[in-house]
Amino acid sequence: MPPMIAVLQRVSQAKVLIRGVESSAVGKGLLVLLCAVKGDGDADVDYLVKKTSRLRVFEDEAGKMNRSVADIGGEVLVVSQFTLAGDTRKGNRPSFGAAEVPERANELYEEVVRRLGEAGLTVRTGVFGEMMEVSLVNDGPVTVLLDSRER
Repeated sequence: MPPMIAVLQRVSQAKVLIRGVESSAVGKGLLVLLCAVKGDGDADVDYLVKKTSRLRVFEDEAGKMNRSVADIGGEVLVVSQFTLAGDTRKGNRPSFGAAEVPERANELYEEVVRRLGEAGLTVRTGVFGEMMEVSLVNDGPVTVLLDSRER
């Protein structure tokens, strides 16, 4: 069974537009593209929340990636992205059969957002199920893939 997946991008800024109107934005911090897949549960959410809040991808005084988003007082923008579950092994059109059904995926998405907030982070979100334009300034660039089954 595929994992809950998150792509974390260290950003100097990121925002979400819906129908041309800014819906949400963050400054320095992380953009998290999040995908729930069938079979995901509390352990997957817990893993991603802990890793997202503690992952040391921000530089310290010596220029070494040694600080977390929490350490720097950064913000987190979480955007649902079911396409991360795309299976491209057969043909040229991705199959999204592994993606969790929307109602359950939204529950898991909201749980990740809630727990990140409980971890003391400033969290902003996209709008689940909406067509969104996501823009970012990737700082580094630094991009990390988290896989909840690799714990």
